[in-house]
Amino acid sequence: MASSGHVLAMASLFLVLLFFQASTAKPATFFEDFHITWAESHIKQLENGTSIQLLLDPSSGCGFSSKNMYMFGLVSMSIKLIPGDSAGTVTTFYLNSNTNETRDELDFEFLGNRSGQPYTVQTNIFAQGKGGREQRVNLWFDPAAEFHKYSILWNHKHIVFYVDSVPIRVYKNNEAIGIPYPNYQPMGIYSTLWNADDWATRGGLDKIDWSKAPFYAYYKDFDIDGCTIPDPNGCSANPNNWWDALSYQQLNPIQARLYRWVRSNHMVYDYCIDRARFPVPPPECLAGI
Repeated sequence: MASSGHVLAMASLFLVLLFFQASTAKPATFFEDFHITWAESHIKQLENGTSIQLLLDPSSGCGFSSKNMYMFGLVSMSIKLIPGDSAGTVTTFYLNSNTNETRDELDFEFLGNRSGQPYTVQTNIFAQGKGGREQRVNLWFDPAAEFHKYSILWNHKHIVFYVDSVPIRVYKNNEAIGIPYPNYQPMGIYSTLWNADDWATRGGLDKIDWSKAPFYAYYKDFDIDGCTIPDPNGCSANPNNWWDALSYQQLNPIQARLYRWVRSNHMVYDYCIDRARFPVPPPECLAGI
């Protein structure tokens, strides 16, 4: 019988090929699609602009965002996280509508750790101004040893967070039963590296060891395949958009198997079962999201 590692590798290869066939976007140089939004001195272009280095030191973190806003599609970045003792740091990759009361946001937040402990990725979803939907997964590899691909698929039916094409979270569109879903305002793409030692590692118990600074994270393969705003043809559900095709409206059997594997073996927090925060489970949890 094949080992779980072999099954994971073969399934991941299948999913990579599936995404490669679906997506026609090519990884861009940084300044084709992005600009620096915070602490320009702390972001350095590498390899002729096809990758960048983000720096965190006692003086500042840094960040960047896309030049355009998007409605639906697939967004991916390859990221190599901070090695060694990264406790208190947070490296992010997320979509944000840049609105206040009605903010929509889809978050990857990589929570730093003490050396030897697993890296945790936290995902969160804001829909029409309401967030608090955190889930946390311990990564099953060392994300600081080499680049790994992180992706967000956003269409009219569901949102899927992927790690190396393995789904780690699914949020379904259940607007029909009154559950908010982010589908009426565009979002930009953002990334940051910053000091969050008041909450990031063990709830803020482990602080940043500034003697280890500066801290570096690396990004490359800025791959965006989505509906750019403004679009004269609109961004409504369209079978010509591959992300709206029937095959992308739910997980296929291999994806579903990997999703169950992640949740059974690597999930360390799920707001849906946190009765201290939610004595009555939020409605999306009861709906099976």
